[in-house]
Amino acid sequence: MDAVNLYAIIGVAFFGSLGHCIGMCGGFVVAYTSAKINPSSPIPSQLLAHLAYNFGRVTSYVLLGILFGLMGGVIAISPIVLGYLYFCVGIFMVLMGLSLMGKIKFLTSLESSLATHPWVRILFARLIRSPSLGSFYGLGLLNGFLPCGLVYFFAVSAVATASWFWGGVVMAIFGLSTVPALLGFGYIIGFLKGGHFRELMIKAASFLIIGYGIYMSYMGFMATQGM
Repeated sequence: MDAVNLYAIIGVAFFGSLGHCIGMCGGFVVAYTSAKINPSSPIPSQLLAHLAYNFGRVTSYVLLGILFGLMGGVIAISPIVLGYLYFCVGIFMVLMGLSLMGKIKFLTSLESSLATHPWVRILFARLIRSPSLGSFYGLGLLNGFLPCGLVYFFAVSAVATASWFWGGVVMAIFGLSTVPALLGFGYIIGFLKGGHFRELMIKAASFLIIGYGIYMSYMGFMATQGM
């Protein structure tokens, strides 16, 4: 993984965590905090619960990264095929960036399809009622596997690595980058959910995704030409 790819991934993860992730995962944080965490309980125990939830999310992302990285490794059987893969991934990223900006509705149906499924609601209800520490981890796992525009971006980035290891690293960077924003969400909820700030962060992430997508498509095109 070269420096351009690494910086782009970190940049999208950072801005996306302050914008899109607050909107997508904020409901989970508010729900489990209200239902499962006693505000009078010791601060360390509250922190442990939040960390368990976030560790669950990161676990899901790493597993997805390994899976998609393996898929990319199977597909990319030659440099030319890898070039076509990069080109297609780049186009997909541009569409995702435009969708996050609200210019097209590319992600809307994908994000809402699985999240409203009955089994998701049943599993969520069981986990939200459980007092165990493991239930926080389970909620994080569930949240991590739900459809999300930024998860799609990092998943296709994992495919482009054509490696289970680097695919896992890509998703780990994403997951860990979202932890500070969601961990502090309960303390600065008003600021982070403020329309102007969140919109600014989403736009920043969207521009990075579009730029990265154009770069990936260009690299893929050059590879297909043997350059």
